[in-house]
Amino acid sequence: MMNILLINGPNLNLLGTREPEIYGKKTLKDIEQDLMEVAESKKTLLECFQSNHEGEIVDKIHDSVNKIQGILINAGAFTHTSISIRDALIGSKIPFVELHISNIFSREDFRKESFLTDKAIGIISGFGFYSYNLALDGIIEYLSSRD
Repeated sequence: MMNILLINGPNLNLLGTREPEIYGKKTLKDIEQDLMEVAESKKTLLECFQSNHEGEIVDKIHDSVNKIQGILINAGAFTHTSISIRDALIGSKIPFVELHISNIFSREDFRKESFLTDKAIGIISGFGFYSYNLALDGIIEYLSSRD
């Protein structure tokens, strides 16, 4: 069985109430539950983690070495600011997919810059909550093709 870690960064715990015109009305718990069911149907174990604290995300990545095969990460605002999360992902050597609910490239200029994209195996952006499903499919396919 494949083990995947889903990391959600700051303010994603506010999904469902935060700017629903951009992010929709589903809560993070709804997204996680839906994705866990999809993962299970693909014989994949999905662990979900959310934090508003950069260091906790770094620690979670470090703690995942030799325990998981891939990471899905919606780093939220840390996408545009966190060298420490970038360095943790690189240092862990765990393949990861960067994902975003909104199309970050069609928003404010500062959101178009990512510290993660050039090291990710792929990026999914702009498909609403379905971005999570696409990212899961992508990492499973990527990891399966490496066997």
